[in-house]
Amino acid sequence: MSSLPQILFLLVLGGAGYLLYRRVSYLRQTMMLGKPASRTDNPKERWKSMALVAFGQKKMFKRLGPALLHLVIYISFVVINLEVLEFMIDGLAGTHRIFAPVFAGFYTTAMNIFEILALGVLVSCLFFLVRRNITKVPRLSSAELKGWPKLDANLILWIEILLMLAILTMNATDQLLAYRGVEKYIPLGGLWISGSLQWLFDGMSNASLLFWERFAWWFHIIGILGFAVYVTYSKHLHIFLAFPNTWYANLEPKGKMPNMDVVTREVQLMLGLQTAPSANETAPAEVGRFGAKDINDLSWVNLMNAFSCTECGRCTAECPANITGKKLSPRKIMMDTRDRAEEVSQNIKAGKKGLDDGKSLLGNYISQEEINACTSCNACVEACPINIDPLSIILEMRRYTAMEESGSPAQWNAMFQNVETSFAPWKFAPSDRFNWASEINKEAK
Repeated sequence: MSSLPQILFLLVLGGAGYLLYRRVSYLRQTMMLGKPASRTDNPKERWKSMALVAFGQKKMFKRLGPALLHLVIYISFVVINLEVLEFMIDGLAGTHRIFAPVFAGFYTTAMNIFEILALGVLVSCLFFLVRRNITKVPRLSSAELKGWPKLDANLILWIEILLMLAILTMNATDQLLAYRGVEKYIPLGGLWISGSLQWLFDGMSNASLLFWERFAWWFHIIGILGFAVYVTYSKHLHIFLAFPNTWYANLEPKGKMPNMDVVTREVQLMLGLQTAPSANETAPAEVGRFGAKDINDLSWVNLMNAFSCTECGRCTAECPANITGKKLSPRKIMMDTRDRAEEVSQNIKAGKKGLDDGKSLLGNYISQEEINACTSCNACVEACPINIDPLSIILEMRRYTAMEESGSPAQWNAMFQNVETSFAPWKFAPSDRFNWASEINKEAK
């Protein structure tokens, strides 16, 4: 019977690992529904971007208050999870605080640091709950956050609170058992935070203390494993995806819009800037579709962006179209893209029609009114804490609307025609382009 806890722990660990593997594989397959895209140029700049933006939280500090609280949670997530290694070893080997004799006094110092961080997480999470549910910060209470997105955000905060309380409960009861001389429990010489909570358990019997200590230990480790699985279904997937997302981010200047190679080639052929491929050369592949109508017309990087979205709303809060009352919300663009990708992937997994289900990203999820409202200013891209690019998705859908459906607004179509025939947005013949200069010369004479 003494090996039963180890067997149970192994089953829990194996089950969590299996669920996590399946979900990660599913997410990868879903992202690969997008078109290929090469983002391996300039690796030095990419590593620097990931270090500053993902690890360093650089763009979070445009709002100092929330950034500091987020930093506390982020550091705690990294540091406290070092203790999970000890949990794993203890769970598999049947030991208790296996590192305590090894590190001696430093172990107590480390535990105190962990507890201070745990308290910081508690305070930060409570503050974020107040912002979301009581003071109702506008960008955190928009229409697209109703229902599951709001519940998801609150669930994560409560889970983090419960996990931190479990750590403090475990340490408080653990030290009471150690002071009473119970076998395996090691006195640590004073833990500041959990020590102040010992009075809550001081009157309990050893059996009750042992129950609460073991309950808190199992709750914390199962909570950590369950949290890791749950995150892959949540907007908090950015905890993991922020790092590859910043590494694969677009390094081109923000105002540069990508051209379609096939169109560029045709224009160059018309202007004599490029020769047609010879009989011995392979002709470039024909483009399947101009722009994007559905998720398979976007790149896998676009889909990774969508799954990386934190739903923080900084992009929408900075969007001039949204600020002036337009329907466009860059956050909703990313959420809709993710939802459509999930829908298609689940249909394929279930053996259904997949992309041929009579729906599409443009039309059923995102309207032309939304994409036409975009000013292409890149404010959303600049505002995103992890370099997500909603504008690239919007531009691809506008490209499809203009080139495949001729569905752009009438004023836009007139401009397109002028550019095509007069090489300028205005309806003037190229030969008349410098008439204004002639008038100035006449006046000068």
